Amino acid sequence: MSAISSSFFLGKAGRLALILSLVSVLAFTLVSLSPLDPVSAYIGIDRMQISTAQEQLIIDRWGLDKPAPERFFIWAGNVLQGDLGTSIIFNEPVSAVIGKRFVTSLWLMASAWLISGVLGFVLGVLAGMKRDSWLDRGIRLYAYTLASTPSFWMGLVLLAIFSVYLGITPICCATPTGISPADATIWERIHHLILPAATLSVIGIAQIALHTREKMVDAMNSEYALFAFAQGETRAGVAWRHALRNVALPAITLQFASLGELFGGSVLAEQVFSYPGLGKATVEAGIRGDVPLLLGITLFSAIFVFLGNFIADMLYGVLDPRIRIGAEEAK
Repeated sequence: MSAISSSFFLGKAGRLALILSLVSVLAFTLVSLSPLDPVSAYIGIDRMQISTAQEQLIIDRWGLDKPAPERFFIWAGNVLQGDLGTSIIFNEPVSAVIGKRFVTSLWLMASAWLISGVLGFVLGVLAGMKRDSWLDRGIRLYAYTLASTPSFWMGLVLLAIFSVYLGITPICCATPTGISPADATIWERIHHLILPAATLSVIGIAQIALHTREKMVDAMNSEYALFAFAQGETRAGVAWRHALRNVALPAITLQFASLGELFGGSVLAEQVFSYPGLGKATVEAGIRGDVPLLLGITLFSAIFVFLGNFIADMLYGVLDPRIRIGAEEAK
């Protein structure tokens, strides 16, 4: 088991290094080819009020006068030493900005991920058990409708209903206006978290519900399920004792693999609700040409998604020992 674990971890570490290298090259190339002028994006409407000498000072400070390959190797060398650079718009180290914003986004993404995973799995199991019933049709109608719904549109609809019309949820931000995150109470944080988390959850439920339903239908029609039915077992008994474990494995994999979509959805949701998380920082960095922050967030998101898939692979062996046995036989 220790030999398998060593090879497993070494393989994953090699893949992570390869992914980060490719992501770094691709992200830096796209940023370099972007028509957006970082100096104009940073200064904005005050561009006409600065002199050519001042503009040149900014270019020299950021190293924009150097060729793109030279800037990439300088940036990559600093990253290998743990220095992601300094954010232009926040005037702080990129690692500090990412850390602060990720803590805020973590509340949002964790709650949405947990709610969508649990509810999606339960709805998928019920729909698969009661195939072609009114419950199954209702769940499928809900899932098919919302699976194609953009998260920003859902956020605007919820915002109009619950914040503007009913007035029971805040319109924006992670804390009340004038109160810093450090001074906000847990209830105030949760109150501001409800609507953004609901936006991401409502969309995320659809995917996991549809996938779980299909796996549940297959499990309920399998040979071991038919044998259990012949022994007098009920549908609920077959689902609970025989099918649920087989359905849980792909559902967990899909849920962890959806971290990339969750991160992308949080970018739009945070923008709609002015939620000061990592997604909103990504949009600000793109609009204002904050290249160090944009590249830092790109690397961080790649690691974040990789960790999701890594945890899913680890859980495979825990939930299904046959995978460990298969790996040993393969060696």
